[in-house]
Amino acid sequence: MTTRKLLLATMFATALGASALPAAAAHVDFFVNVAPPAPLYEAVPAPRVGWVWAPGYWNWRHGRYVWVGGHWMRERRGYAYAPGAWVARDGRYYWSEPRWERHERYGMRDRDRDGVPDRYDRAPHNPYVR
Repeated sequence: MTTRKLLLATMFATALGASALPAAAAHVDFFVNVAPPAPLYEAVPAPRVGWVWAPGYWNWRHGRYVWVGGHWMRERRGYAYAPGAWVARDGRYYWSEPRWERHERYGMRDRDRDGVPDRYDRAPHNPYVR
C-alpha cells in the first residue's frame, strides 16, 4: 500500500512539473557574473557572393569563456545578420543570441554589402568591397 501511494505521489509531482516546464523555460535568462575577455582579432576574408561572415565571439562553456571562431553563413535575402553579443546589465553579463533581422523593419543599412549591418560592422565603409 505504501509503494502504491509513493508511486501515485511521484506521478502527480511529475505531471505537475511537466506542465509548468514550458512556461518557466520561456522566461529563463542566461547570465554570467564575469565579464567576457576582449574579442580576438580575426582577419575577415574577402566577401563571397551569397554568403555572410558571422564574426567570432566568446561563448560560456563549462564555467569559462571559450572563443568560437567566425564562419561563413548562407545569405538570407531581405535580412541582415546581427551577431551575438554580451550585454552588461546590473553587474551581470547577458548573452544576446545572433539573429537575422529584416532590413525594412529595423532600418538596417549595409553600405559595403558584406551582409553585416553597419551598426554591427567593425568597418562599415570597407573600400575593398565592390
